[in-house]
Amino acid sequence: MPASPRSFSFGSRSRMRAARILTAVILVLTAAIAGSLVSAAPAAAADRGVGFGAWQPISPYGWHGSMIIDGVHTYCILPGAPLPTGASVDHGVSTTAAGLSPQQLTGINHLVTTYGQTDDPVQAAAVGWAVKAIANWDETLHHFGYPGDSLAGAIDWTFSRLAPEHNVAVQERAVAYYDEAARRGGVPGVASGSLVFTVDGEDHRRGSVRVEATTAGAVGTLTLVDAVFADTGSATREGVAAGTEYPIETRPPATGRAYAVSGTGSFSGGVAPAVRHFTTAAGQDTAGPGGPVSFKVSGADSAPRVPPFAPTITTQVASRYASGGPFVDDVRFVIEGEWPRAEDGSALPVTASATVYRTTSEPEESGSDVPGDAEPVGELTLTTGAAGADPVYRVTSDWELPGPGFYTAVWSVRGDAQSNAVAAHLPADFLWTEAFGVRSQVMVVPDVSSRAQERAVVGETLSDTVIVGGIVPVEGLQLSSALYRAPAGVAPAEACTPETLVWESETVHATAAGEYAVTAPAVTTAGTYYWREKATDASGELVHHGPCGLANETTVVEEAPAPTPSLAATGATPAMVGAPLVVGLTIVLTGIALGLSRRRRYGAAAGIG
Repeated sequence: MPASPRSFSFGSRSRMRAARILTAVILVLTAAIAGSLVSAAPAAAADRGVGFGAWQPISPYGWHGSMIIDGVHTYCILPGAPLPTGASVDHGVSTTAAGLSPQQLTGINHLVTTYGQTDDPVQAAAVGWAVKAIANWDETLHHFGYPGDSLAGAIDWTFSRLAPEHNVAVQERAVAYYDEAARRGGVPGVASGSLVFTVDGEDHRRGSVRVEATTAGAVGTLTLVDAVFADTGSATREGVAAGTEYPIETRPPATGRAYAVSGTGSFSGGVAPAVRHFTTAAGQDTAGPGGPVSFKVSGADSAPRVPPFAPTITTQVASRYASGGPFVDDVRFVIEGEWPRAEDGSALPVTASATVYRTTSEPEESGSDVPGDAEPVGELTLTTGAAGADPVYRVTSDWELPGPGFYTAVWSVRGDAQSNAVAAHLPADFLWTEAFGVRSQVMVVPDVSSRAQERAVVGETLSDTVIVGGIVPVEGLQLSSALYRAPAGVAPAEACTPETLVWESETVHATAAGEYAVTAPAVTTAGTYYWREKATDASGELVHHGPCGLANETTVVEEAPAPTPSLAATGATPAMVGAPLVVGLTIVLTGIALGLSRRRRYGAAAGIG
């Protein structure tokens, strides 16, 4: 189908034709009178390019093809003006050449760039006809006397005489080129673009960048800020094609700080609404390629990339066993991700809290939930300092342990307890809670005491009863007691030393509450004796060691009283019993002497003293 003259909407055809003729006349006169006043590149003569017809300013059928200036194929844009066989002036790339509109210049630039740089005369002739028709439809069709309104008809009018063997081919290509240029020229040649960044859902340090451009096929150079291209490790990449996703890896400017990746680039693509404009005194204006549309792109992450942060806690009670006092816990933070930091690089404060529970039985190591019978006895709170997770934080309660029991601290870190700056790094609704029953969490206040035998006499054994309340570790307790003789002039609390140790019992294994008695051998020396009970756990760690000198742990040993002889009343007079009494006393004294002699011969009897 012949190309329609209305494919380009440039206004009245008659006005356009008059304007073109007027422009040609003005150019001729200007060149003849004041050509030296034109400021442009030095003149260069146009050479015959590729095409058909006579290479002279005016001829019956004209020249149909390209003109070569400085090695560039150019094409006429003032139909009806003389052929530019003289010196031509290069005005460079122009967006106002010959008064053409941006739509016309876009179409012409597309044709001379895409098809015009050729050595094929048929193609060059077709480009020439299409370019002139874009520039001035009426003048192009009627300059050689064609009376109709069809581009194909105008070409046939001329080429059936000039080059009949190429007539049909030139018609077909010229009409196709014109229609193609009309579609291209219908869109203003203004291009723009932007950068679109994506973030990997699993890793903020990964993602992609894509150039979105209004011009198809745009290519350029892109430079990233705080990121590199994943496959090259470079922040700059050439040959970036619009619409293509390029994987990136970020290079955060600071650890633990939110950041945004950005980038800038220079791109070109499509067809610019411009041509390279040449003028020739008293001749034709011609157009060469005006290049693609050039434009800048820029962009950044739509939202800051926030390094994720997920803190947990490990704890170790300062002492496994204690007689009372405050609860003391050593806390260390363990983190996944990066600790959030302030602008000066210091760690932002993170708050953790704990509830301390008391139970009467040792928690199971595998437990995760707080048992129903656990009694909350107090709270602990910790806010970290500028060093973040590096130090071990010692936390001491401001309350006292209320009595014997197993005390377990359960720590938690809550997102809603943090500052906004820290919460931004945490997962939504973040809550971490320590499992209940981990051995390192548990402090034990044992319930061990003793009750000693209060009094004894020389020659008697001594005993102590170790009393275990209800606080017994799962693996039981090893119980023992030691006996010390109190030296004169020494305070009771300081009397139990290795030098005063008299006896120490074997251990007794206790797995339940109860009373466990130990008995020391008989003592042979009167005096004050102190007992000290001791309990250790299955690993040998000291659980309890009673103090020295307590009243309930004191045994007083006295000398045995001398025996008093007595006689039953008989009613006899002293005289009657005098002689037998003398005999009896003699026998007793003799027996005592024999006994003493026997002890010296066989040794002393066993005893402590």
